[in-house]
Amino acid sequence: MSLPKHVKIVEVGPRDGLQNEPMPVPVEVKVALVEKLVDAGLPVVEVGSFVSPKWVPQMAGSAEVYTGIQKRLGINYPMLVPNAKGMEGALAAGVKEIAIFAAASEAFTQKNINCSISESLERFQVVMEQAKAHGIKVRGYVSCVLGCPYEGEIAIAKVAEVSKQLYQMGCYEVSLGDTIGVGTPLKAQRMVEEVAQYVPIEKLAAHFHDTYGQGLANLFAVMQLGVSVIDSSVSGLGGCPYAKGASGNVATEDVLYMLNGMGIETGVSLDKVLEAGRLISNHLERLPASKLGRVLL
Repeated sequence: MSLPKHVKIVEVGPRDGLQNEPMPVPVEVKVALVEKLVDAGLPVVEVGSFVSPKWVPQMAGSAEVYTGIQKRLGINYPMLVPNAKGMEGALAAGVKEIAIFAAASEAFTQKNINCSISESLERFQVVMEQAKAHGIKVRGYVSCVLGCPYEGEIAIAKVAEVSKQLYQMGCYEVSLGDTIGVGTPLKAQRMVEEVAQYVPIEKLAAHFHDTYGQGLANLFAVMQLGVSVIDSSVSGLGGCPYAKGASGNVATEDVLYMLNGMGIETGVSLDKVLEAGRLISNHLERLPASKLGRVLL
């Protein structure tokens, strides 16, 4: 069995985690959360999103969060950009890296951004051109890679096709999202094997939600194929506003515990991530959603 010696963890809690929380989180708390996560050694922390606060209220103030952070050399602070208008906001804030999101499900795409998959990719062409002109790195997301709340099973050929298009458009990395957490290990492996025919395995990331408790098992399964980038959310925060019933992304604390136990390097302090988890959980007036956070309570 072959496993990577080092895994890059992409922390998505401040964006993907908080976007579905019912309690408002003020800018200063978001800034403190991001800075604690960076202090823990996380090399990538997704800060927020330039979406309309009408549709995703928790992402209001994302520009202020981004500009309020004390940036550190060598750390990436991506912001989600859904369209050309969002790109205007990113440019105004001086963002150096963005993320764009597509989906492998037509129904999910319609519910999420009110267009077809092909139309969504056409919209992103404009964003990609602007990003290239301003020297901004772009990361791509593909949602619903292992199932859709509206369509059910998703053909892995469709996942591969959307991933290939994002990569060919210029995304330096493509994150494969099990948005509703229905995947199981062998399905996750088959999906990654298919996508890897079109996108190099070292350019792929695993973004697995833990709705049915399969997140860590699925990560372990795709790591055996060579995936060495993992998206996770501090304290297991999150869900998806357009995928009812989806729980949070797999918790960063639980991912670190697993990787540390296997001797896989991350450069991240588990203790400091736990501190960050306590900070945001206390603000949200709830217990940590990570298994490890609850055990240590």
